Amino acid sequence: MAKTEIHGYCVMWKKEDAYDPARGLELTIRSLVPGDLPQVLEIERLAYSYPWSEAVFLDCFKPDYRVWGACLGDDLVGYAVVTHILDEVHLLNLCVHPGWRGHGAGRRLVRHLLAEAVREEMNQVLLEVRLSNKVATRLYRNEGFEEIGRRPGYYPAASGWEDARVMSLLLHT
Repeated sequence: MAKTEIHGYCVMWKKEDAYDPARGLELTIRSLVPGDLPQVLEIERLAYSYPWSEAVFLDCFKPDYRVWGACLGDDLVGYAVVTHILDEVHLLNLCVHPGWRGHGAGRRLVRHLLAEAVREEMNQVLLEVRLSNKVATRLYRNEGFEEIGRRPGYYPAASGWEDARVMSLLLHT
C-alpha cells in the first residue's frame, strides 16, 4: 500500500500507478479551460449514453469547482470535475476516452484530485458511481474509497433509472 502525506494529511493508496512513463507516454494533468470543451464534449459523447451538455460543463468553470484534464501531448484523453462544499470534495464526473481506458489515466486523475484535496485541507472526497460500472467501482475501491450508501434511481438508463453507489474517502490528519 502506498502512502502520501501532504501538509500533515495522510492519504492511503492500495495499488501502484498503472501509468508507466517508460512506455513513452507523456501523460500530464492540467487545469482545463472553456477552450478545452470541444475535446471534453467529444469524449463525453463517446463514453456516456447520457452525456452532460455543454451548458453543464460551462457551469463548472466557477471558483468552487476544479476541472482537470489528463493529456498526452496536446490530446485530451480524460478529465475530472469536482466541486468543493465546505471541507468536502465531490467528484462529479470522471471520464476517460474509450480508446485510452486501461492505461492509467483514470487512476492518475483520481490521485491528482486526492492530492489536491489534501493540499487544500479538505476532509473527505465523495462520489457516486453506477452500480453497473464495475471498472470504476474497482478503481475507486483500489484507491481507498468505501461504499457508504446508495441513491435509488440516480442515473438515467435504457430501462428507466439505475441506482448509484455512494463512496467516500476520508482524508485523515
